[in-house]
Amino acid sequence: MNAAIGLTITVVMVFGGYILAGGKMDIILHSLPFEMMMIGGAATGAFVAANDFSTIKHTMGDLATAFAGPKWKKKDYADLLCLMHELLVVLKQNPVDIEAHIEAPQESSIFTKYPRILKDHDAIEMICDTIRSMIMNFDNVHQVELLLEKHLESLAEDKLHGSHALQSMADALPALGIVAAVLGVIKTMASIDKPPEVLGGMIGGALVGTFLGVFLAYGVVGPFAARVKHTRMEEHVFYSMIGEVLVSNLHKNPVNISLEVARRHAPSRVRPSFDEVEQAIKELKKDLKQAA
Repeated sequence: MNAAIGLTITVVMVFGGYILAGGKMDIILHSLPFEMMMIGGAATGAFVAANDFSTIKHTMGDLATAFAGPKWKKKDYADLLCLMHELLVVLKQNPVDIEAHIEAPQESSIFTKYPRILKDHDAIEMICDTIRSMIMNFDNVHQVELLLEKHLESLAEDKLHGSHALQSMADALPALGIVAAVLGVIKTMASIDKPPEVLGGMIGGALVGTFLGVFLAYGVVGPFAARVKHTRMEEHVFYSMIGEVLVSNLHKNPVNISLEVARRHAPSRVRPSFDEVEQAIKELKKDLKQAA
């Protein structure tokens, strides 16, 4: 929502100010399709040439995310802490019992309680792989921490491919605007025998290219690249919390302390309160007792 509002404000303020200052939209509207074809087409072509299909697909999804916002909501963070609580309790009671859950999470009685998390391949892979490493190297805390740190770094890098690609496009747009403007000047020079009013219109049309390149770079694509990066980094905290819970548990902290360490690192906008987490875990224990 903020992305749409911000884009609307930018367009209205820029063109509204231009019109109020006495500017005429005829020249811009006449030149806009051709300049957009040159600048937008060149930027798109460079984007396709510079990135593989996976990054292109990822970036398209990032653009949708820029409008929708981070996918993890407050309830998801509370659900994650409840999920980790259940897994750690099982791990503490009998490490052998946890294997059935991490080897087949889609069939696990624990994971299936949290369908949104279960659908996220990265979250499930991180949980299962890290717990598997904990079982294999239970006495080697630092080795498990190192594996988890590398996993998080790799995941963050993958998630930011789209924002990097968009920022590269934003950096190129002003230069592409100059290219379009130069072509417009070449066209104007070829018509140097025309009346001054005609030449003025042609020069004005050429300058639309420079304007469009700068406007798209700093008013549209650049802000969207920043928005995508912010969104992906907030979502990455969700995965970091998984690591914080497991690392804290590796250091022999009680389960509730491990959960609290992670809860405090959740983004403030969606962070569940201490009481909300406690109540969710109490209800979870109550359900488990009734099921037993």
